[in-house]
Amino acid sequence: MIFYKTDAEVAMMKASAMLVSQTLAEVAAMLKPGVTTKQIDTLCETYVRDHKAVPSFKNYQNTYPWSICASVNDVVVHGFPNDTPLKDGDVVSIDLGVILNGWHGDHAYTFILGETAPENIQLVKVTKESLYKGIAKAIAGNRIGDISYAIQEHTEKKYGYGVVRELVGHGLGRSLHEDPQVPNYGKRGNGPMMKENLVLAIEPMINLGTREIYTESDGWTVRTGDGKVSVHFEHDVCVKRNQALILSDYSIIEAVEKKNPNLNTSYF
Repeated sequence: MIFYKTDAEVAMMKASAMLVSQTLAEVAAMLKPGVTTKQIDTLCETYVRDHKAVPSFKNYQNTYPWSICASVNDVVVHGFPNDTPLKDGDVVSIDLGVILNGWHGDHAYTFILGETAPENIQLVKVTKESLYKGIAKAIAGNRIGDISYAIQEHTEKKYGYGVVRELVGHGLGRSLHEDPQVPNYGKRGNGPMMKENLVLAIEPMINLGTREIYTESDGWTVRTGDGKVSVHFEHDVCVKRNQALILSDYSIIEAVEKKNPNLNTSYF
């Protein structure tokens, strides 16, 4: 079932989304070679709880033990935080969810530490672009397939990247995952028609090489089939009549990112 929100509920969801963005900005400030993803997890959980919210992912389905998903290089999504120090050249995606006043916020951002291969930098740039191309189609009267097609057209058809099929975006609200599903591939005009105040988590997961993936024995960590880099960006978006309302805010993350000399922002 698809749940449409009231304007007041959308405002509360924006507060949840903004807390995620603010937390990811804290991550942008601390990232450097030598930092571990466990340290990032601790920072995020502390920051979220200090702001009277709780991490959405913690104990999700009674099996996920962390507050964030930390996906490095060939990890697509759902990477467990660990004690391995990050190093120059790593491509690091941090995905975080929060529950604030009963409403979920959930989005992700990919960072580049220092110098990495030009093809990795381009993948980050193109994946981020594809997110906004998908968001541009999140308007009342369009269908979910319009979002899916826009993302696939920009990444797979234009650049030959692997668009992950098995993992998709989703509705968002009082539950972390609501209907409808939002694939990153598809046909224009297909899928449910969108109406005002549908809130979606739109999240392209794009691989440099093959679209094939596999899940590790921990039951969560998803890696690319060929070991090449994957990139993940995600925004919380409310469907409106003429232009989608983005509830999350990358600009506060980007402002910090640009000031951190350990991060590569050459793709901006």
